[in-house]
Amino acid sequence: MDLDALIHHFFGTDDPSALTETEFEHGLERLKIGFGVEREPSRRFALWTLMDALGVAPLPADAFAREPALKAAAEDYLKAAFRMERYGPGDE
Repeated sequence: MDLDALIHHFFGTDDPSALTETEFEHGLERLKIGFGVEREPSRRFALWTLMDALGVAPLPADAFAREPALKAAAEDYLKAAFRMERYGPGDE
């Protein structure tokens, strides 16, 4: 999935920072609904990572309760993101 295409699809713009707070909230709601109805595992994971980047992702255990492999992948993703945030690239 293309990140720019996802942002444009759910937020109607290539620049979410240009949206009003209400427009941004509506985009987040569309994203959450999209995640909730998506059945293809890799697309669900891509939507979840976008939700995480925007600070609205459910915990992996909740998001992927019936999908153990995706739950493990999401937990690994969060661990890697935390390391990048804490140490930066190449600073371990």
